[in-house]
Amino acid sequence: MITKEKILALAKETIISESQAILKLAELLTADLAESVRLIYESNGRLIVTGIGKSAIIAQKIVATLNSTGTPAQFLHASEAVHGDLGMVQPDDVVICISKSGNSPEIKILVPILNRFGNTLIAITGNLSSFLAKNAQFVLDTTVEKEACPNNLAPTNSTTAQLVMGDCIAVCLMEMRNFKSEDFAKYHPGGALGKKLLLRVLDMLDESKKPMVQADASIQSVIFEISEKRLGVTAVIEDEKIIGIITDGDIRRMLSKTETITGIQARDIMTHNPKMIKSTDMVVDALNSMEDFSITQLIVADGLDYKGVIHLHDILKEGIV
Repeated sequence: MITKEKILALAKETIISESQAILKLAELLTADLAESVRLIYESNGRLIVTGIGKSAIIAQKIVATLNSTGTPAQFLHASEAVHGDLGMVQPDDVVICISKSGNSPEIKILVPILNRFGNTLIAITGNLSSFLAKNAQFVLDTTVEKEACPNNLAPTNSTTAQLVMGDCIAVCLMEMRNFKSEDFAKYHPGGALGKKLLLRVLDMLDESKKPMVQADASIQSVIFEISEKRLGVTAVIEDEKIIGIITDGDIRRMLSKTETITGIQARDIMTHNPKMIKSTDMVVDALNSMEDFSITQLIVADGLDYKGVIHLHDILKEGIV
């Protein structure tokens, strides 16, 4: 039975082997990559990415990355292409064909058809003398010396190299499109990522729970307001301006230092210049501010317009963290 130590050693060898293959990839880049990226960027059509076997799976992942970063792309399985799916290829489309050997039967059938269609063909291959490489207008070299597989058979280093080349294309296109986090958010509206990128402070506010007391309010009134609104805090208002904040922690500290609360007003125990955020700011920015200042609430205000309080617990409930 294989030992734990042997398993860890094999895993380490695999990681090192694949990382070395990726590092070598940087030395194989040519002007064909730059020309391919520019061609895709300037194209009036979509980017079709095709492959067979494990390369087809890599092609699907590359398509997913491209679509989520602003480049319209579609996957075309090489074997299905010649059985009707070629109908998805339009005249203005650019085609990327992925194949380690570049000589599989499906590729040899598909490539001449694409060339007859007049589509520009970009090859991602580990064999520069292959049929694919010789019949493509641009060639992106993903040659690897060997696979991480002990038998040098199962696609490992080669598929990793293909995936990295696809990421190179996607990242370059993002830069050319000046693709920002706001753009990324449009394509990822769901789940924690979507909330992190899209949710604004105003979206989480319950303006019916807007705790506030006047500066001359009694401690009893302060405690009642904090308890009623159940946010653990209240804003302190004077002349319609927010001048401070009182948390339930401030109340406890005050009670531990005095034997009587008679005559104590809100202004006597409030924290001046409270940390605030605008309602139009992102919730993730509110979270970052809370972490920076080690607090659990932020006053929300747009200028003099007091909107309410955003609490760390509410952010956590949304699953943003």
